[in-house]
Amino acid sequence: MKSLILFFSVLLLGYISAQAEDRSEPVAEMLNEKLKSEAFSLGILIQAQGAYSFENTDFNGGRAWDLGSTRIDFRGTVDRNFQYRVRVYFLSQQQNIDARVGYRFSDNFRVIAGAFKPYLSRDLDPSPANLDMVRRARLVGAMMNTLEIGFSALGNIGNFKYRLGMYNGKGAADIAEQNDNRFLHTSRFAYELEPADGHHIELGVNGAINRSLDEPVGNTGLTSVSDRVLYGGYLEYDSDLLFGTAEYLRSDFDAVEFDEQQESITGFYTTLGVKMDPRNELLVRWDHLSLDLSDDESDRILLGWNYYPTSLISFRFNALAEFRADESAQFGLTGVFQYHF
Repeated sequence: MKSLILFFSVLLLGYISAQAEDRSEPVAEMLNEKLKSEAFSLGILIQAQGAYSFENTDFNGGRAWDLGSTRIDFRGTVDRNFQYRVRVYFLSQQQNIDARVGYRFSDNFRVIAGAFKPYLSRDLDPSPANLDMVRRARLVGAMMNTLEIGFSALGNIGNFKYRLGMYNGKGAADIAEQNDNRFLHTSRFAYELEPADGHHIELGVNGAINRSLDEPVGNTGLTSVSDRVLYGGYLEYDSDLLFGTAEYLRSDFDAVEFDEQQESITGFYTTLGVKMDPRNELLVRWDHLSLDLSDDESDRILLGWNYYPTSLISFRFNALAEFRADESAQFGLTGVFQYHF
C-alpha cells in the first residue's frame, strides 16, 4: 500500500507542477521535426504500471509493478507507395516483435501483410498508449490473439469503411507449429456519420471464422476443435465534451474440454467519458464477460481518470470492482505512467 501511495503522490506532484508551468513544448516540437517524416518515423512507448488488489489474491494482477507495453516503433512510406512497420517489444511482452509491409493503392485503399493486430474488436484497435482505460476490455483477451500473422485489405468508400483479412489463426507465437493449412477469416464493415456541430458517430459490425484445428481460445484455457465463429458490433461517439464506445462480441465453438459440446463466450462493455478540459478526462466503464458451459459470469465497474500534462507524458488511473454471483465483490486499483512519442 505504501508503494501505491508513493505512485499516486508522484502523479499528484506532476499534476500540480504541470498546472503551474508554461504550455509550450519546444522539446516535443524538436523531436517531431527531427524523427518523424513520411519516409521514416520513430515511435517510442514506455509504460510503468502499478496494480493493487484489496484482497491478497491475484485479482487485477495482484499487487505488482510492471513495464506494461514498452516498445520501439519504426515505420514509413517509401518510393512508389510501399509501406513498412516494425515494432520491437521489451521485457513483459509475450511477443518480442511484430512487422508488416504494405502497399497504398490510394488514400482510400491499401493492403498489408505480416504480423499485426487483426480487426476483430474496436477495443483492440488503439495503441496501448491511447486506450480509454489502463487495460483493454476483457472480451479482447478472452476471444482473440492480439497479434496474428497474415494479410489484410483496408479501405474507405465515402463514409463506408471495410477491413478484410486472412490469418494463420493461432497468434504470433510458435510460428513453426501454426501451419495446418487452415485460416482465420475476418471482416469488419463500418459507417461513419457525417460530423455535425462537433459530434462524430461510427457504427460497425465484426465477423470472423477460425477454421484452425485445436485453436487455443484467448486466455480462457479452452481449445476450439475447429470452425470457431466470432461476431458482434460497436457504436463509437465523440464530441467536444463527451466520448464513449459500446461493443458486443460473442464467440461460439466446440470445446475440447467439454467433449466437443458448444461453448459460447459473450462479452460487452460500455465506456463513457467526459473531457473536463484539454488535459483531464473522467470515465466510467461497465465490462461484462460470461462463458456458458464453464458457468463463469462476472461484471466489472471501472472508474477512470486520464491526465495529459504534456503531449508526450500521460497518466491513467482506474478504480475497479468485480461482481460475481454467490461471491464477495473484489476491488482493485491500477495506474500507468507513460511516455509516448
